Amino acid sequence: MIDNLLTYLTYENIYYIANIGVIPCWLLLIVSPNHIVTKFFVKSIIIPILLSTAYIFVSYQIFFTENIFEIFNLYLGLNDLYAIFSNEAFLLVFWLHFLSINLFVGSWIASDSKIFGISRILVIISLILTYLTGPIGLVIYWIVRVLYSKKINYHD
Repeated sequence: MIDNLLTYLTYENIYYIANIGVIPCWLLLIVSPNHIVTKFFVKSIIIPILLSTAYIFVSYQIFFTENIFEIFNLYLGLNDLYAIFSNEAFLLVFWLHFLSINLFVGSWIASDSKIFGISRILVIISLILTYLTGPIGLVIYWIVRVLYSKKINYHD
């Protein structure tokens, strides 16, 4: 059974499962951010644990199949970054990282917007932009939040 599971858990399948798996979370944040189902799945530790498990699994595969010291020259320049992303395993690890951080930010936006009573349409726009572009959605939300709260807070 474990051998069957390991043959199924290809990088391609992990990519598809992770991508499809976060879409319901984003839809819950957009449609019903305060529902008990959203709180249970999206705003709890469940999805981060699943994404982290995939991250750990792929990192484990990298550790035992790649010479990470030859490949992992992340901070030496764009060419080295390109070389890392040309490796399927490293690309998947970074993509899982992107998915989990963006979902965390989306969850924070949904929770924070409730505190300040921000218009749902503005929150939805911020959530969609965060899902698609990450930091741009967060900056748009921050601007909206400043306008609603009438103050700039760097530590909140």
